Amino acid sequence: MLKPLCLFLVSASLLPAASPHARLEPVGSSEVRWTGGFWAERAALVRDHTLPVILRALEDPHNGAQYTSFLKVAGRGGDALDLRTLNWWSDGDVYKTVQAMALAFQATHDPALDRRMDEMIATFSAAQAPDGYISTPVKLRGVRRWESFQHHELYNMGHLMTAASVHYSVTGKRNFLDIAIRAADYLYTTFQPRPKALAQFGFNPSNIMGAIDLYRVTGNPKYLELAKIFVDMRGSARGGTDLNQTRVPLRRETEAVGHAVTAMYLYSGATDLYAETGEKPLLDALDRIWTDVTTRKMYVTGAVGNLYKGFSRRNDVVHEAFGLDYELPNRLAYTETCANIGNAMWNQRLLTLTGDARYADVMELVLYNSMLSGMGVDGGDFYYANPLRRFGDELPRVVRRQDAPLRSAVMVCYCCPTNLARTIAGLNGWVYSKTADALWVNLYGSSHVETTIAGGRLALSQQTDYPWDGRIDFTIEQAPSRETGLFLRIPGWAEGATVRVGTGPVATAPAGEYFRLRRVWAKGERVELRLPMEPRLVVANPYVESARNQVAVMRGPVVYALESPDMPTGVKVSQVALASNARMRARFDKSLLGGVGIVDAQAVIRPATDWAGMLYRTLRPEPAHIATVRLIPYFAWSNRGISYMTVWIPRAD
Repeated sequence: MLKPLCLFLVSASLLPAASPHARLEPVGSSEVRWTGGFWAERAALVRDHTLPVILRALEDPHNGAQYTSFLKVAGRGGDALDLRTLNWWSDGDVYKTVQAMALAFQATHDPALDRRMDEMIATFSAAQAPDGYISTPVKLRGVRRWESFQHHELYNMGHLMTAASVHYSVTGKRNFLDIAIRAADYLYTTFQPRPKALAQFGFNPSNIMGAIDLYRVTGNPKYLELAKIFVDMRGSARGGTDLNQTRVPLRRETEAVGHAVTAMYLYSGATDLYAETGEKPLLDALDRIWTDVTTRKMYVTGAVGNLYKGFSRRNDVVHEAFGLDYELPNRLAYTETCANIGNAMWNQRLLTLTGDARYADVMELVLYNSMLSGMGVDGGDFYYANPLRRFGDELPRVVRRQDAPLRSAVMVCYCCPTNLARTIAGLNGWVYSKTADALWVNLYGSSHVETTIAGGRLALSQQTDYPWDGRIDFTIEQAPSRETGLFLRIPGWAEGATVRVGTGPVATAPAGEYFRLRRVWAKGERVELRLPMEPRLVVANPYVESARNQVAVMRGPVVYALESPDMPTGVKVSQVALASNARMRARFDKSLLGGVGIVDAQAVIRPATDWAGMLYRTLRPEPAHIATVRLIPYFAWSNRGISYMTVWIPRAD
């Protein structure tokens, strides 16, 4: 029998209250709706513009992901298919698109969207083998099943299981879910015996999350067993590599290694597994790895996956690599959008396990910065890599097809657009969590929530212009008759935050934790949260050589950048420096980049120097002058043509 599902997370898994080792229960996206503001605008953008762009791209033969491969295998057309550009992981990107469509349908109940999903799902079913196996690239290229872990069969079927679970939870239809069940049963038959030839099989392990999603929907314990098998396989035999986290068993790992996307999917899946099993060695390993990522290998934007190609400490060659400790280049940062989203997914899960606000801080940092930078402000073009510095076209980039100078609607590697779409479309499921007698507010954005807490119904509205304004107001619309908690996350940067209930006294709320209010609430009661939003300068650990003697500008959770279109006439980005006491003023510019908060900063402008033919020169005193420069949110860069840009700015003192 299928059990009720509490949908809470788009790019991550589906954590119902039944997960026995999770402290928090997600408040599902069916119980939360945006009512205005930052994320409501972007959710609407994804529904109205991004999804149509993606669906067109999936029919473009120049695109790396192609829905036409399903049509071809199903015998329903697909003449435009180009096998030369079709990625091995294309199927997974198509499934992620349907997941985003399902979440958009949840908000709109658009019958045309429902019909389009049904048409695609029918094609998936026709393309599936009788035994449940499905991989259109393998079928079309005529290669053997499980011939190479680079063929991404497990990745594709993992996204199938997750997308089908989401689709079922939203629509109540079994058409997609039945495909996923057949695929999962095939995977169980194949991998449960633990064949030696497949001991470490699989590159990008979305299959762990997918198996647990399916377990949570169906209640079938063999899918939980399957997820555990997938975790146990990695590092279980000789010949593994740090590239895909198969050299060392996860429970013994001490650091983040390898390809950053495969790592984040592994860590997310393992966190899901812990939520169901409570296996302490698993959580201990995840704690060690999280500390390594956040204290030695993560950018100020929340991005991960720092190098195009590097070496692990164990001397394995790795692409899209974490790199070594503090190895965080700016211009050549790889920081794939999917890796960044994976970081947010993982921290959302850790937050649900623990209720610790530090995980929500990382999650929010990614969402406003290194996730959102992967999509243009009009929602129709995308970046794969997210560097923190760019010198126009003066310096060559690493020759990688996915490192284009500008965002594009069609990409040779199309995983990021679909990941962005499903994450933003379901982000309302990240905003609130609950325990038996308290509502936890994890993210701020104008929204309405109605859920069951403390034996009754709690309905609450949130009004705010966050992240452009630190004023956040809550109104109780319905409340249980018993004492109920309202726990407000105070970000780690928010020193001096205050909370006030009604006309009562103003209380200082400590940064980096949840501020806990408990009372019997009355209808109409209001709570005011005020977060300090002054622009601030951030410095890096001195071991981060690429950021030494430089500063970054942040305001609230948003990282800012200098970009050449905003420079004073005749001034280059490379001439700008900021003093530690620089005067900065924030304001909202509704006419710029679709409407963004900007920061005007008093800067030191150093004279331009002609370095033609020189690599080094003797230092000489140089006159400088003071001027005001405008900084924009990092996520909004590269929407005005090829530009110079930097997040890290030299210090003037």
